[in-house]
Amino acid sequence: MSLSETQPDAAGARRIARPVPLRESVYSAILDMIVSRNLQPGQHLVESELALMLGVSRQPVREALQWLKNDGWVDLRPGLGAYVHTPTVEEADQLLAVRRLLETESARLAAQHATEEGVEHLRELCRQGFAALEAEDVATMVALNAELHATVMRLSRNDVLVELASQVDRRVRWYYTPVARHRGAQSWTEHSALIDAIAAGDGDRAGEVMHAHTEHTRLSYLEQQNLEKSGTDAGSPAITGRRP
Repeated sequence: MSLSETQPDAAGARRIARPVPLRESVYSAILDMIVSRNLQPGQHLVESELALMLGVSRQPVREALQWLKNDGWVDLRPGLGAYVHTPTVEEADQLLAVRRLLETESARLAAQHATEEGVEHLRELCRQGFAALEAEDVATMVALNAELHATVMRLSRNDVLVELASQVDRRVRWYYTPVARHRGAQSWTEHSALIDAIAAGDGDRAGEVMHAHTEHTRLSYLEQQNLEKSGTDAGSPAITGRRP
């Protein structure tokens, strides 16, 4: 009996899962540290230190840094080494403006297509967001914010919007992290108003709320950058769990 006679056809074949190449795992680990701001914009990335931190050799770190450079997350300076990319105001402004357009449309469509289960999931994320706000847990707030916006995208039932949004998601989180504390209760109050509009099936209202919400985040980021240039930190005050 031949091997082909003993094996399932191509449609039913079991394929051996291929392990993720080490350089890809290193790429993801470094990118996560950049997005979470554990590695700050402008910070020098020393291969030996990253290798020790991640428990790998320097070679996959070197390869990962090259990939990160190609994707715009890292700057390689001849003779000096690798540094976390420092986004210009123009870069952030352009991306956040595009995000506003995508998310405004997603909110409008979500109001037309959202199910009761989808709305309840949004409300649960919002409840968790207010809890993280009270606990002054910025990392959890950022993660919940990203999940809430991703859920609205999925509820839009527009696959093109979902795909486009996924392309900018990490950079949005990167820009949002330093202003999450400053946005505080206002951001989650806006989320609550957005969910109410989606639950009511009011597409126009949902679009208006999302447009204003994403615009507030864009302006907060630009304000933060201006304050940092002048030597003031807008994110220094403690998070307030109450609406100003």
